[in-house]
Amino acid sequence: MKGQINVNTENIFPIIKKFLYSDHEIFLREIVSNAVDATQKLRTLVSLGQYNEPMGDETIDVILDKKTLSIIDRGIGMTKEEVERYITNIALSGAEEFIAKFKGKNAEEMANLIGHFGLGFFSAFMVSDKVEIDTLSYQGGEAVHWSCDGSQEYEIDKGDRKERGTKITMHISKESKEFLEESKILELLRKYCRFMPVNIRFGKEKVWTDDPEKKDKDGNPERVQKEQDRIINNANPLWKQKTADLTDEDYNKFYRELYPMNFDEPLFHIHLNVDYPFNLTGILYFPKIHKHLEPVREKIQLYCNQVFVTDSVEGIVPEYMMLLRGVIDSPDIPLNVSRSYLQSDANVKKIASHISKKVADKLEEISRNNKEEFEKKFEDLRVFIEYGMIADEKFYERMEKIFLFRNTENQYFSMEDYRKKIEPLQTDKDKQIIYLYASEPDKQYSYIQSAKDKGYDVLVMDGILDNHLVNTLEQKLKNTRFVRIDSDVIENLIKKETEIPSKLSKEECDTLKTIVEGLIDKQLFSVQTESLEETAKPMTITQNEYMRRMKEMYEMGGSPMASFYGNMPLNYNLVVNVNHPLISQALNTKDTEAQANILSQLKDLALLSQGLLKGKDLDTFIDRSVGIIK
Repeated sequence: MKGQINVNTENIFPIIKKFLYSDHEIFLREIVSNAVDATQKLRTLVSLGQYNEPMGDETIDVILDKKTLSIIDRGIGMTKEEVERYITNIALSGAEEFIAKFKGKNAEEMANLIGHFGLGFFSAFMVSDKVEIDTLSYQGGEAVHWSCDGSQEYEIDKGDRKERGTKITMHISKESKEFLEESKILELLRKYCRFMPVNIRFGKEKVWTDDPEKKDKDGNPERVQKEQDRIINNANPLWKQKTADLTDEDYNKFYRELYPMNFDEPLFHIHLNVDYPFNLTGILYFPKIHKHLEPVREKIQLYCNQVFVTDSVEGIVPEYMMLLRGVIDSPDIPLNVSRSYLQSDANVKKIASHISKKVADKLEEISRNNKEEFEKKFEDLRVFIEYGMIADEKFYERMEKIFLFRNTENQYFSMEDYRKKIEPLQTDKDKQIIYLYASEPDKQYSYIQSAKDKGYDVLVMDGILDNHLVNTLEQKLKNTRFVRIDSDVIENLIKKETEIPSKLSKEECDTLKTIVEGLIDKQLFSVQTESLEETAKPMTITQNEYMRRMKEMYEMGGSPMASFYGNMPLNYNLVVNVNHPLISQALNTKDTEAQANILSQLKDLALLSQGLLKGKDLDTFIDRSVGIIK
């Protein structure tokens, strides 16, 4: 018997082949998903008592031949009437509406539009010259054979299948011959089908196992290599199981299953299980992120009823939580036909909000129940928490209670406790509380010591997001400024009411400034004279807090304002302490060469402490120092 596919246009198959999916490899997921659906429908009939025959082996087989790829299930099967209804009528009565909507649309619009039609089976034609169906319904009757070469015509006849279920045979086209390679099919099955709820078998594999009948010289079972069926999926993944039945080791083992090339243990996990007002299950892991953001190679994976959809979960998971790992499974997330692009709607926003809440709940729980453990893990969590505080107002409100500052003594403080600690000494004359911080404690050691000599405390803020965080904190915390310890001399960082008088006159200061300017690169340094304590260093290198912060923010992608300052050249201040005895000695020296030597040596010492003395200048400094010793 011959018939025609019920579409009132000759262009439907070219449209399917060109636009149905953005990636042709998706066809395998769609065909295997149909096989899984057929098996689960039969399971449902058995549970309802409407099918009383033994289920037998439910395994879905994927069979690769020289020219064909076949998917075989033992599910519900189809009668001839069902084949004609579900296969020959593309998208049922929606076909004409589909064609009408397609007219005048471009490919991108088409990709969104086509998702409203049940066209999963027809993805097979993207890679096939011909597709055949052999099926036998669970109700019995005659087997059915259907075939189509991608034209409007199909053939449907009596089939010879003896076993309940369906076999889809795809005659792979020359253009798609890569899908006849075993390694390619195995890759796609493991990508898209690794957690489907029915076992999927693809060929054989060799494994090492203990043979109890053979013993080694120590009497232990001998390890032998055996061939067995290759089951490519875990049909009962951890997120579908009850939390009460699972241990931490179970969760860690599943993490290794998801990311076999990641050898770090996750810090902790969150098991999601929501059935109202939306359906959502999954497991999210906090990986060890350390101090710096790295390229995201291992992403959160999105599934729909255990079928892999995408690992591009923007929109479902807030951006700052993209640092997490794990699995989300929800049938309520709207998808187009390729299941690869998410369409924004209210459910997606609710899910994103719920995930944020669960993550914040977990962090608060750990902080509340085990403060010591939270402190140990905080450096690994810090980038993630800071990212959330910067990006999300509600998340900030939750985290400000548990966020920890760490000082140079490696002590941790809550934000409230730290403010109480520094407020008495580190409040300046304008009633601003000054938070001093170091980004490179070893390099900034002398600056830190100058602060400690005055009884001040210094934070360590060496993370990649800290510049953005201090901007956020300055907006949130009243009467607060954050300044890096080397952005000015300590007397200027926390200005007090009393001022230190200068031992030099204005004219002497101007003369000193002119002499020092003759010793430096004026494009890189600006000279300023300051009246400081005699015990303070004779010369100090500083860098303007605002300019440096904007430049660093620009370098990692900042605001337009940061972009403006980011394009400006580096600039440092050389601060000369006019009250230091060596400065007075140099200024009073009549021998201009000796004067230049003293000031150059002091200048180079300041540069050396900041790592700015290099190359020829460093060599000259060493020679001069040796000469002084002699």
